[in-house]
Amino acid sequence: MSQLVCPKCGNAMEIGFVVDHTHGGYAASEWAEGTVQPSFWTGVKVSGKERHPIQTFRCVRCGYLESYARSE
Repeated sequence: MSQLVCPKCGNAMEIGFVVDHTHGGYAASEWAEGTVQPSFWTGVKVSGKERHPIQTFRCVRCGYLESYARSE
């Protein structure tokens, strides 16, 4: 992917990821198809749903975040 430019202020954006706090650890966020369905055991149901890792870019000047769900 070519260098992204911030749509808010026009400066450069750097790649990163959003961290999810889990029970005793950390994980990178994923995009999942459909609506949220609560689960007593796991928090939300994701079994059988299409999921994609999320790539997030942050503007180095204003902090604006832009995320993309990439197919692997």
